[in-house]
Amino acid sequence: MTQQLCVLQSLWAMERRLADTPEWPLETQLEMIRDAGFDGAGVRFIDPVFATAATDFLRSHGMIWQAQCYPRTVDELKPVLELVARLGADHINLQPDVRPQRLEACIPLLEGWRRLAEHAGVAVHFETHRDRMTTDLFFTLQLLDCFPDLRLTADVSHYLLGREFASPVDDTNHALIHRIFDNAWGIHGRIASREQIQVSLGFPQHKDLVSLFMGWWEYGIRSWKRRAAPDATLTFLCELGPAPYAITGADGKELSDRWQDALVMKDMIRSLWDRIDEES
Repeated sequence: MTQQLCVLQSLWAMERRLADTPEWPLETQLEMIRDAGFDGAGVRFIDPVFATAATDFLRSHGMIWQAQCYPRTVDELKPVLELVARLGADHINLQPDVRPQRLEACIPLLEGWRRLAEHAGVAVHFETHRDRMTTDLFFTLQLLDCFPDLRLTADVSHYLLGREFASPVDDTNHALIHRIFDNAWGIHGRIASREQIQVSLGFPQHKDLVSLFMGWWEYGIRSWKRRAAPDATLTFLCELGPAPYAITGADGKELSDRWQDALVMKDMIRSLWDRIDEES
């Protein structure tokens, strides 16, 4: 029994959103993901027709998927769980689409979602994301005080941007991010700056940011390996989103190639995993 890494590509990140260029058909997107050597995809499970088509392809090619959803109430998770029961999923990635100002309002939602998932026998990870229950780093850390075993999907690009950490990041802020990763059971991959949610891996001015995030992801992988079962699988989702996440020029076109960046990120994470594995 050995722990494994599966690197997925977000189907949302495959959108182009260009006025003069048609979108890739879903099958083309999935073929690109397969042929590039990804292990699977992130699939939105709020659209049963889309989810069925995507997972049929992935299943037929021996790939995996995470089920993305955005419930606003406890009951809104029920149809997602029913769809997962029919289509399967490695886990549910839940963005809690609510913005309570007090922890007390979060508790019945988290308890309800976890109770439903436990009854269904489905793993659920709560994503750290702006404009969600987890929008603020400090608020999310207080949620962890209430639920020390809360399983997160760590997308810390939102916290670097939201908290606008000074550069270089100091030990105090590193420790806050490390605490998020100590509760992370999946990782979403995007590199941010203090002012921009998504920057290109390939631009030389972003070299220090790439190093910062690779350091955080290394911490997250090492933390997960200590906590996870000997035969567990860690998922890392490359999630380089379309505009307005992607930075565009005056002509409305993106300044970098997100697909090529995703391929680079995939290889970087696998190399990082291999290095950590060799040390153990």
